[in-house]
Amino acid sequence: MWRSKAFLRAVASLPCQLCGREGETQAAHANWSEYGKGMAMKAHDCYSAALCVGCHSEIDQGKKLTYEERKELWEAAWRKTILVLCEEGKLKPM
Repeated sequence: MWRSKAFLRAVASLPCQLCGREGETQAAHANWSEYGKGMAMKAHDCYSAALCVGCHSEIDQGKKLTYEERKELWEAAWRKTILVLCEEGKLKPM
């Protein structure tokens, strides 16, 4: 299992990658088994998207969206998160 507190801090430092809200961002782990999620176990830290408290809650427990919509939104936010981290130099090539 890949874990990195520094990576999670970098993710949480970004604005929400869905709504743009700043100052309330969390590193939201993927909730799907193909990302390493298991019983009582979070996905790998590298599968964390920058989401505000509201968007994170809606994706994790929301009733307004289907399972597929929640997954699509999280994946879109995750792709944006990785891109912004790279553009800002917070993720560097080896």
